[in-house]
Amino acid sequence: MTTITGFEAIDLRFPTSQHLDGSDAMNPDPDYSAAYVILRTSSAEHSGYGMTFTIGRGNELCVAAIRSLATLLVGQSVESLMREPVALYRRLTGDSQLRWVGPEKGIIHLAGAALINAVWDLWARIQQKPVWQLICDMSPEQFVASVDFRYLTDVLTPGQALELLQPHVGKRQQRIEELRASGYPSYTTSAGWLGYSDDALRQKCADLKARGWKHFKIKVGRDLADDLRRCSVLRREMGDDAFMMIDANQVWDVPQAIEWVRQLAPFRPWFVEEPTSPDDILGHRAIAEAIAPIRVATGEMCHNRIMFKQFMQSNALQVCQLDCCRLGGVNEVLAVLLLAARFRIPVCPHAGGVGLCEYVQHASIIDYVCVSGTMEDRVAEYSDHLHEHVCDPVVMRHGRYMPPEAAGYSVKFTDAALAGYTFRG
Repeated sequence: MTTITGFEAIDLRFPTSQHLDGSDAMNPDPDYSAAYVILRTSSAEHSGYGMTFTIGRGNELCVAAIRSLATLLVGQSVESLMREPVALYRRLTGDSQLRWVGPEKGIIHLAGAALINAVWDLWARIQQKPVWQLICDMSPEQFVASVDFRYLTDVLTPGQALELLQPHVGKRQQRIEELRASGYPSYTTSAGWLGYSDDALRQKCADLKARGWKHFKIKVGRDLADDLRRCSVLRREMGDDAFMMIDANQVWDVPQAIEWVRQLAPFRPWFVEEPTSPDDILGHRAIAEAIAPIRVATGEMCHNRIMFKQFMQSNALQVCQLDCCRLGGVNEVLAVLLLAARFRIPVCPHAGGVGLCEYVQHASIIDYVCVSGTMEDRVAEYSDHLHEHVCDPVVMRHGRYMPPEAAGYSVKFTDAALAGYTFRG
């Protein structure tokens, strides 16, 4: 038995605002940050690592919430926690005294995600497998037993989830071999941050195109004339055969979104991301109906499986952009993958920030191998920044994620990152 004996919660902040990496219409000067947790155990060999992502100020609040929740894990054996994954999820997302300040949303949910992910990371390290492999080795019954179906059974029951998973079991190994040979496709945001000059946009796009990318996202929403010019530059640089995505990061009202996207339609965007408030399900549906066949993509700010359920029920999104630490960790990611399969909606996970690319490669592999069985209309987001700060950074080949082989969930930070970027207040 491996018992959790203690923890460390660390406030990591990286000064990305200095070069406007990550800049967009809503967030002009982000400092990519991680509220990072290390679970210590009775075994000298094993610790668990998890994080949630923020963009600077307020990261200390997530760290404080992690410290509050982590006490619930001290003294628990990893084996007992992973025998009942839903009980683990509910213990950390549904604490009775904390529900008033965040029932499956907000800072408490972000903190819960960091800890839940750390437990899964720890369990995977004990099993000597990457998290994706751990889950792909599960039976459909074990997979379903890891999902909290509360509030979902009007559209997805455990029995229906089993029916979705069982046809893929026989092809899992073949799909894993395909991924190891050629990887999982990605799209990149690294050329399109809003603060970049046109020359920087051209240079970065040319570099990424030469390295194999065919899907490029550009930030929009600050100024229409500026967007028209920048989209023209990107379309010309990327070529007619490449895919363009546009991302407004929530800045528009619904009528404004519809008009703005119509103005940008000649550049043939494959989707528009976060065109309005992330909580406005009916607004997203109105936009989707008005701008079709351009798709609406959203989800990086969608805080739980219930919100995703309603977005999908309403046909308010056509691309699901789940975030592996905005949702309540691995358990809730699995729930949303199943919901997306139920509604036949492609999953293109959000991964713009520090540690997120390392996380989402696991989600996309699980989706392909176990849940959807297809890569059609699916690309996982990729950003070039900050991978040097984790011990097991993503491996990209010709614009595709290669499956990670190291045990765990890939977000253990280096000692140099902890020494150089821990925020002292």
